[in-house]
Amino acid sequence: MKGLETWPMLVLGVLLAGLMSACRQMELPAPAPTEGAIACRLPHRISRPHMERVDADDVVADRPIRFHMLAITWMPQTCAAGGDGQGDLACNSANRFGWTLHGLWPNSDGRPYPRYCRPAEEVRAATIRGELCRIPSVDLVQHEWAAHGTCGWDTPEAYFAQAASLYDPLVKPEPMTLAGADGQLTAGELRDGWASANPGLPREAIYIAVTDDSQLREIRLCLDLEFQPRTCPNGDVGVGDRRVLQVTPSRA
Repeated sequence: MKGLETWPMLVLGVLLAGLMSACRQMELPAPAPTEGAIACRLPHRISRPHMERVDADDVVADRPIRFHMLAITWMPQTCAAGGDGQGDLACNSANRFGWTLHGLWPNSDGRPYPRYCRPAEEVRAATIRGELCRIPSVDLVQHEWAAHGTCGWDTPEAYFAQAASLYDPLVKPEPMTLAGADGQLTAGELRDGWASANPGLPREAIYIAVTDDSQLREIRLCLDLEFQPRTCPNGDVGVGDRRVLQVTPSRA
């Protein structure tokens, strides 16, 4: 009889142990910083992403995919411009980021580009957390899946794994370490530096995007359908080699 009396307590103990284990699993550790994330500390809890409303005019689901672009942002400039919804965890925290992943974009042979190819589910919290040291914004992770990932991948996990496999191995030089003897950095010097640091990446595959006043925004690497570097279509590499770039410095 004493054995039967203790049985409910044993069951309760097992249930409590299982609940505590589940709670520990929910408190996922922050992912290791990727190169470009000078410091990456994530909060224990992250917010749910904003689910954007997609108008019918925004959907471009019938364009053939001819190549891809891997977009890599110079985050200090984004933060200096107010964050632009791309750097919540980089701009409004003690984190220090240099280059960050913007996204992996399927592209066609001209505008309009493939976008919002099908309705997007909410990206799982664990998947978002795993990306935040590359893409330091919960909402940007969700947006990249909705706008671009749905045009070529079955799940958010497959999309972000593909992007990470391309982004993580890259050597990402600090821009001003590539400047000439005059202390100025040209687009050509930036291209040369990235091509030299990443054997197999031709400088003709490096698109450089700037603001109207020549602030360095990001680089975009042109990739073929097998995700290998290729010359950007029509020779469009953004600004020309002689353009002098203005570079927002990383925060100390």
